[in-house]
Amino acid sequence: MAKTSSFDVSTGVDLQEVDNAVNQAHKEIATRYDFKGTNCELEFDRKDALLKLEADDEYRLGQLMNVVREKLVRRGVPVKNLDEGTVEAATLGRARQTVGLKQGIDQDTAKKIVKAVKDQGFKKVQVAIQGEELRVSSPSRDMLQDVMAFLKKGDWGVELQFGNYR
Repeated sequence: MAKTSSFDVSTGVDLQEVDNAVNQAHKEIATRYDFKGTNCELEFDRKDALLKLEADDEYRLGQLMNVVREKLVRRGVPVKNLDEGTVEAATLGRARQTVGLKQGIDQDTAKKIVKAVKDQGFKKVQVAIQGEELRVSSPSRDMLQDVMAFLKKGDWGVELQFGNYR
C-alpha cells in the first residue's frame, strides 16, 4: 500500500497581533481631528476573542471600524475572519458594535468544503473534519497540490491556512 500524504486546513487570527492593532488604533483615534472631543471606545476581550466598539453615532462608529480594519490589515490579520455584529443603538444616541474573531472553521463551513472537494472529483482524496480544522489526505502529493489550489480559489468566508504538509 502506498504511503499517504496529508495537510491540515485551519483558520484563525494571531491574538497578539490583534492586540497590537488595537493599541495602534487607540493612538490614531487620540490624534485624529475628526475624533477630537468625541467619546469613542474600543476594547479587546482576548479571552472571548471579541472587539467591542462604541461611538457617539453610527457615522463615527463606521470610521472607528475603518481605523480598526486598516490597523489589522497592516499587522497581517485576515479581515475575512472578522465576524461583524449588527450596529446597536445605545443610550443618548450612541452606537455600539461587537466584532468576533473567528478562531477555527465552523461545522457548516467545514461541511461545505468537504462537499466541494468531493464534488470536484479529485481521485483518492479524503477529507476529514477534526474539530475546528480539516485534514486532507491522498497517496498522490500532486493531487494534494491540486486540492490546495482549488481551496485557495474558493471563497469560504474565512481565510484558510494550510499547514502540517507531510
